[in-house]
Amino acid sequence: MPVLPAEVRIFDYAVPLIIVGAGACGSVAALAAHERGVEVLLLERDPVPRGSTALSGGQIPAAGTRLRKKAGIDDTPEILEGDITAKAEGQCDKAIARHIARESAKTIDWLAETHKLPLSCIDDFVYPGHSRMHMHASPSRFGAELMDVLTQRVSDIGINLVTSAKVTNLFADNDGTIRGVEIARPDGSKEAVGCDALILACNGYGGNPELVARYIPAMKAAHYHGHPGNQGEAVLWGQALGASVKDLGSYQGHGAVCTPHMIHLGWPVFTEGGYQVNSEGKRFSNENHGYSEQAQNVLREPGGVAWAIWDARCNRIASQMHSHMEATKAGAIRQFKTIQELAAFIGCSPDVLAKTIEETAAIAQGDRKCPWGRDFKNFPPLEPPYYSAKITGALFHTQGGLEIDAKTRVLRADGKPFPNLFAGGGAARGLSGPADWGYMSGSGLMMAVNTGRLAGEAASDLVQGKNA
Repeated sequence: MPVLPAEVRIFDYAVPLIIVGAGACGSVAALAAHERGVEVLLLERDPVPRGSTALSGGQIPAAGTRLRKKAGIDDTPEILEGDITAKAEGQCDKAIARHIARESAKTIDWLAETHKLPLSCIDDFVYPGHSRMHMHASPSRFGAELMDVLTQRVSDIGINLVTSAKVTNLFADNDGTIRGVEIARPDGSKEAVGCDALILACNGYGGNPELVARYIPAMKAAHYHGHPGNQGEAVLWGQALGASVKDLGSYQGHGAVCTPHMIHLGWPVFTEGGYQVNSEGKRFSNENHGYSEQAQNVLREPGGVAWAIWDARCNRIASQMHSHMEATKAGAIRQFKTIQELAAFIGCSPDVLAKTIEETAAIAQGDRKCPWGRDFKNFPPLEPPYYSAKITGALFHTQGGLEIDAKTRVLRADGKPFPNLFAGGGAARGLSGPADWGYMSGSGLMMAVNTGRLAGEAASDLVQGKNA
């Protein structure tokens, strides 16, 4: 992914603003820029914009939104900021965490009211790392539902979206000013397009095995559950330009992907009191500390697999999630009336499994302490029939990336911004700190939509001659 000298290039045509990537971040950036009267060229490598957003649960944390207030849910940007930084153990960019938390209500209100994004408040369970019910979600709890609306909105208001258009090169001056991009088309043709500003919204590098092996060696053999187009172009271009790149070892994992079906369970099976056992029928971790770090916990077990166990009460809430419904349809989720039947499914001793279930019930009733520090408070012991699925850990998407400031300007290694280069979503440094354990549920989409809006606004100010 080279950066080429701009002075040797004659562009086929030029536009004020180019956005690379038409997922949630890029589409939201395009909507924000169009609203300010700036002509946008939105470039997408796939035939249909999908990206990481379409594979997600479609849930976005935000605090102080009008939807929250209408639902009577007490929440503030300060609480959200505290949850973000606490999950990352204070090792994220605290200024960006504060800024995103404060901007989150404005972004959600704007998307819901102006662009009719179908969002409502989740009010029946709380994700790990959330001290309040921060989540806003689509009806089916499925990111593809949000992407369909965003893509249609981009089309309806006349934004120039070009699909099957892979950006292969950037053209830049010696001072880092971006002058344009080179686009490769499926028929082998290429075109060079000039611009006054560029927004990189092309996500991370989870689909690039070489980069995963280099920066996240613990996950190099894990199942990749993300979008294959996440090849790390933003990181590679940034490194070539001399940008500051931070937290490349950070990622979102998932500790409950059904195998061999490769569909993830709805996490409420664990938030509501379910747990995981290994091939011996024994628990091995605090399953609900966070679904990202749970991926490695599962992968460290024999064969890199485990079995999730939950009951009908947990299943009712999890079944609101699109992925959970798909896992049910695929036959990945099984139901068992007795411990003996469940043990046969796992392949473990019924006596060992019975002891695990008995001990975990005692923890839920407050008669024992969990060896891994999990709090089952407010959730009763599981009752038969038991639900179960064989699971593995997976890599969803990377969280490290280009360091940005509050206006989403990409920063150099010396901390100074590039003249006209912006980044957001998975292309930018996330809020998770240096590792998997810092990922707070929903923070990927939270970064995508908020940095998308902020980038669209700041890049528009720049090309219109305002102070960016």
